[in-house]
Amino acid sequence: MADLAEPTEKDNRMDNTIDHNGGHALDVVIMAAGKGTRMKSQRPKVLHRVAGRPMLGHVVATAAALAARCVVVVTGHGAMEVEAALPVLTRAGGTFDLKCVRQEPQLGTGHAVQQAVPALPDDGTVLILSGDVPLIQADTLRDLLPHARDGVALLTVVLDDPTGYGRIVRDAAQGEARVAAIVEHKDASDAQRAITEVYSGIMALSAPLLKRWLGRLSNDNAQREYYLTDIVRFAVADGVPVRAHTLQDPLQVAGVNSPAQLAALERAWQRRQADALMAQGVRLADPARLDLRADPRTGRDASLRCGQDVEIDINCVFEGEVALGDRVRIGANCVVANARIAADAVIHPFTHIDGEQLGVTVGPGALIGPFARLRPGAALGAEVHIGNFVEVKNSTLAAGAKANHLAYLGDATVGERVNYGAGSITANYDGANKHRTVIEADVHVGSNCVLVAPVTLGAGGTVGGGSTITKDTPPGALSVARGKQLSIADWQRPRKAAKP
Repeated sequence: MADLAEPTEKDNRMDNTIDHNGGHALDVVIMAAGKGTRMKSQRPKVLHRVAGRPMLGHVVATAAALAARCVVVVTGHGAMEVEAALPVLTRAGGTFDLKCVRQEPQLGTGHAVQQAVPALPDDGTVLILSGDVPLIQADTLRDLLPHARDGVALLTVVLDDPTGYGRIVRDAAQGEARVAAIVEHKDASDAQRAITEVYSGIMALSAPLLKRWLGRLSNDNAQREYYLTDIVRFAVADGVPVRAHTLQDPLQVAGVNSPAQLAALERAWQRRQADALMAQGVRLADPARLDLRADPRTGRDASLRCGQDVEIDINCVFEGEVALGDRVRIGANCVVANARIAADAVIHPFTHIDGEQLGVTVGPGALIGPFARLRPGAALGAEVHIGNFVEVKNSTLAAGAKANHLAYLGDATVGERVNYGAGSITANYDGANKHRTVIEADVHVGSNCVLVAPVTLGAGGTVGGGSTITKDTPPGALSVARGKQLSIADWQRPRKAAKP
């Protein structure tokens, strides 16, 4: 592989030409009303982040991947904040109709879904998800949905420690193929608590059945709440089949109720990304110290694409869409977001690259950092050098250009082999508008210069150190613009007054 191919946008949505749901439209209910007391935070629980994206954002993105017709978000605690965040959380894609309903007060899962009933069409399949279970995958749900065509489909998982979860009681008369009941932990007998197969909180069924059974819920139980899981009992009583689809990956249905659980879920997810990268041949100095995160501005998933023999040191963070070509080396403690880095480039430690919407490109063999900053619109050619404490924004640097120390290049076009001196800046902003600086090929800019845009430095020219350039300079010329040096003999420095 000579270099990294142009990226293609990852599209994990369901192909609408394939029938995954028996011809029925899919409507999704996301429960996001809980307070999350154990989070000990003023922020609503579902807005805490996993892999750089609020948990609710992950679930909304999964609904988009399933080509849902509508998504109903049930809010409660922090409803205004959650509802205000939803427009940003839906940027990752999807053409569904988004609706919000409120659950006030919060009287259980069944009560939450009851609030969604007026917003649900009567002709679809309803998939019920939780806003604090962020890592459920669309493919898993696609496997679940066919079981809901003529009954109730439950997503279950076997846990080593099922404490707190509703237990799945199988129907022995049906050869245990069907579910007889879900028994909540607080209501379970000792024998039922010994069951390790538990309900994940995810179910699917037709809208008419859901609406019929929601009307029959009561709060006659240990917690005095309306349990959504009582639907299983009603289905069994009505002779409607209840089928369990058992998931082999507990991480997908892991919920979050505390900062410790949030951190554990984050590390588990990140370790999976690290393992996948190493399986592709990427060298990670420590797989426990790598983070891939969604772009917080666009909501797009993290996408790190690597060529051959890529090396990544410790404590590096990658956000949004990043592509690393063959033999790229990323030093310790770097942050790289929305960037393409070509083959053989070296990103030295403590470098911050953030392309935002415009992106950043780094050419083959370029050397960046340490302590460099590349901002949106930075486009660096082959073997460009950007050194310590150099900032580049919305500027192109042609092959071989160098800015090695303590410099700023903003809104600039820099030609081949330019040497840009330490402490020099482009003054690109006049207080109202941005202006461009053009530095043609083979120009040498001395240290501590100010280039007041708009200005063009002619090819092969030299700018003397300490100059403030306000006019175009001719090719091949030495341009100096600074005050005449003055020396005063026997100068006496001011002295502090003697203390009384």
